[in-house]
Amino acid sequence: MAEPDDLGEARDELPADLDRGFVGAYTFPDNSRRKITGALCFAIGVWAATAALAADSDAILLNSGVTAGGALLALAGIYQYVAGRRFAVNENEALVAAVADLGFAVGHASAQLGWRGWLSRPTWRVLVYSAEDPPRSRGLVLVDALNGAVLEKWMEDNPETWIATAPEPEADDPDEAVAGIGAASENADGN
Repeated sequence: MAEPDDLGEARDELPADLDRGFVGAYTFPDNSRRKITGALCFAIGVWAATAALAADSDAILLNSGVTAGGALLALAGIYQYVAGRRFAVNENEALVAAVADLGFAVGHASAQLGWRGWLSRPTWRVLVYSAEDPPRSRGLVLVDALNGAVLEKWMEDNPETWIATAPEPEADDPDEAVAGIGAASENADGN
């Protein structure tokens, strides 16, 4: 939806169900919404092809091109309808399946929806980092959104350079605290 700003210029914005700017629980839109688009494409395609076939042979606007276009639109509608299967596993359940399969405690994680194969089978791609500070391991797990099965997984030692984000324990002696800061900065520099 584009709404004008203070200068009267229209700005694009995400639909409300995709906007992550609010605080609270978020539900990823279900893949089954594709069935609506599929049904509409099929109905319009059949109507266009039928109208073109029923028209006189000398009709200008309803010709063989409209028939072919209607047939292709109907086929695209069937594909959308078949590919619009409802999720059995949401992103939180995919994260639980990924953690159970990896075998290490997970700190930060992110889930992304993708599709694979000719029938656009929905698949969660879950990126996880181990719970240590900084993380020692990371992994990518593909979880089927229709049945929750782990399809593939990759794990490796974390090659990224991170600094510790947890606060250092406070020392009773101020000299020990200064020495601890120096040691922490040497570790962060890699010396």
